[in-house]
Amino acid sequence: MTDAPQNIYDDPTFFAGYAALRDAESGLNAVLEQPALARLLPASLAGLRILDLGCGFGDFARKARAQGAASVLGVDVSAKMLAEARRRTDDPAIRYEQAAIETLAVEPGAFDLAISSLALHYVADYAGAVRKIAAALAPGGRFAFSVEHPICTAMAVYEWHRDEAGAELHWPVDRYGEEGRRDTRWFVDGGVKYHRTVASYVNGLVDAGLSPARLEEPEADPAALAARPDLALQRRRPPFLLLAADKPA
Repeated sequence: MTDAPQNIYDDPTFFAGYAALRDAESGLNAVLEQPALARLLPASLAGLRILDLGCGFGDFARKARAQGAASVLGVDVSAKMLAEARRRTDDPAIRYEQAAIETLAVEPGAFDLAISSLALHYVADYAGAVRKIAAALAPGGRFAFSVEHPICTAMAVYEWHRDEAGAELHWPVDRYGEEGRRDTRWFVDGGVKYHRTVASYVNGLVDAGLSPARLEEPEADPAALAARPDLALQRRRPPFLLLAADKPA
């Protein structure tokens, strides 16, 4: 029996913390994950029909339209996220729909690009989700996504082991091959993520008929390190895994 889709993002405390982090662009998303995800996208978005899974506040949808995308369907399970996305968006070519990735219904071949930023580690049935996404892509279409790195999700508590002075000693990895549910805390208790190996992420794409094109484990570039020396710590363990795969033409 598969776990029901979750929606911790509508918890008021969680939503407030998440919104403050994103709007301040102070998290690792802004300096590592988003630039890496942008590198996985087609050189031009002009004329593309785009599916954004886990669209949040609609930031990517608006950027894509500014770059000439024909249309964007932004999907999110959170009513609070979508209300804010709609408040920030004034564009009839951007449509938002409240749905879980697991239950979303889309027409076959309706999109040229599917993108998902840090959402698929909340989905229990990754293989099923990828099959659905692959079917939604037109021939030659691309799927690009990011997740928390399996080195992070292998542990139930995402925390460095520290010495008595608080300095980071090492990042613990345990139960890596034991895929499945991990109960976590981020802003609030009750978060659920799903750990799977790098092999499972890649093979899920292959099994759905997609051809892997690129894998990234991003690190801070020299400019980012100069501005934020604390980012050097992230070189000791990768916080994100990103993959891109193409549907045969």
